[in-house]
Amino acid sequence: MRKYLLAAVLIGALATPALAEETGGGTYFVGFDTNSKTCSVVTEMAEGMKKMGEYDSKEAAEAAMTEMDECNG
Repeated sequence: MRKYLLAAVLIGALATPALAEETGGGTYFVGFDTNSKTCSVVTEMAEGMKKMGEYDSKEAAEAAMTEMDECNG
């Protein structure tokens, strides 16, 4: 039984970093919706949106969005 528990722990320890890298990170965009005239942080640009910027983190995109004239008007 101890052998199986040890094997499960080792598999979990080796799989966790691989899963974290696959789902973490990414690219965030500040998108300006030309119909509603509003900005939002998105991971994929939808039709009818104008790309205002591309960022490595959601926090960076949100900070940049506060400085954009189109998003504050």
